[in-house]
Amino acid sequence: MDKKKLAEWLSQGSIAIPKLLLYHYKDLGLSEAEFVLLLHMHSFMEEGIVFPTPAELAEKMTVTPSECMEMLRKLLQKGFISIEENVDEQEIRSEKYSLQPLWEKLVHYLYAELLKEEKREQQEEEQSLYTVFEQEFGRPLSPFECETLAMWIDQDGHSPLLIKAALREAVLSGKLNFRYIDRILFEWKKNGIRTIEQAQNYGKRFRKYQQSSKPTQPAQSEYKQTIPFFNWLES
Repeated sequence: MDKKKLAEWLSQGSIAIPKLLLYHYKDLGLSEAEFVLLLHMHSFMEEGIVFPTPAELAEKMTVTPSECMEMLRKLLQKGFISIEENVDEQEIRSEKYSLQPLWEKLVHYLYAELLKEEKREQQEEEQSLYTVFEQEFGRPLSPFECETLAMWIDQDGHSPLLIKAALREAVLSGKLNFRYIDRILFEWKKNGIRTIEQAQNYGKRFRKYQQSSKPTQPAQSEYKQTIPFFNWLES
């Protein structure tokens, strides 16, 4: 084999195909033929041919120019490609294909899938939250208690993780009831606590304040205080 010829072939370079497009073209509603056609359009554009004809595209595929024309029409109709005005350095106006709609569709699809995944994870977290409460209470939750849990999430905006933290604080405090847990969440929300990290920092400041304000010889009655929140966070 002529080494110079081989080097010439290799010097023609390659085209970069996003793996996400390769993995999801079917999900976008593209057929294999349409996918390959888009790849050839992309290749032509990288070579500076911004408006390849159906005949030029068909020559690279196993379809006729008329079949290629029909696929281009469908791709335009379905919003995968667009035709834009092109102005060169000599200000000569012409037309060019754009694959921008394809990339936008791909991004939109991936974003929608991400939202679905986040929603699924949230539903799993909420379901896990109900299970944890039933395990701690040792019984199924009542309809009112289920409604309270939903209210904490939907109306008050507490995360399932923070609700579990409040539950554990109630368990450690020996006050396992929804009213006490609601009070913990109320205090956290009033002080802007929305994450475990914030709860940790707030707990440190809370205990530091308690220690600094604690009298050296407190009366016996002063020992009867509510167990401080957040103790478990440092365990």
